[in-house]
Amino acid sequence: MIRLLDFLAAFFGLLFLWPLLLAVTIIGLFDTGSPIFVQERVGRNKKPFKLIKFRTMSIETTSVASHLANNASITKWGGFLRKTKIDELPQLINVLKGEMSLVGPRPNLFNQEELINEREVFGVYDVLPGITGLAQVQNIDMSTPQLLAQIDKKMIDSLTLKNYFKYILMTVTGSGAGDAVK
Repeated sequence: MIRLLDFLAAFFGLLFLWPLLLAVTIIGLFDTGSPIFVQERVGRNKKPFKLIKFRTMSIETTSVASHLANNASITKWGGFLRKTKIDELPQLINVLKGEMSLVGPRPNLFNQEELINEREVFGVYDVLPGITGLAQVQNIDMSTPQLLAQIDKKMIDSLTLKNYFKYILMTVTGSGAGDAVK
């Protein structure tokens, strides 16, 4: 049921939001010269996939977890995209492809070994990663690997249709501050 909801939401989201996605892409060309950001992340069963986002940092920024990145790397346009969470919209392509869900644990990088170990203990990689989830609406980021893995497990174990829509609604209405860049 969740996969069907994910597919339909991603399909219709992309269908109706394409003018916004196009406008953000064009503005991003002027901002960084490369508006789309693609990064290998850890997916379900620890399989790699290419996460797609709008670029919010300068091209020269080192590929690290957001909490390890520097605020100075975020462009003015990128700050707006992060604040409004518009930078996450291209992930609807990942959802459409079945690599992600709308709701699930945020996918981490392969170099976040401590988080990978904690998530393996809790079986977090048994499910699709998501665009949003319980940790995101509670402002828990990847800087606290053990806590994040515990909250991810709590979300996985209690994910109902009601909670699925609750996390999406909370995200759309502004719960969660987004990536914690230092």
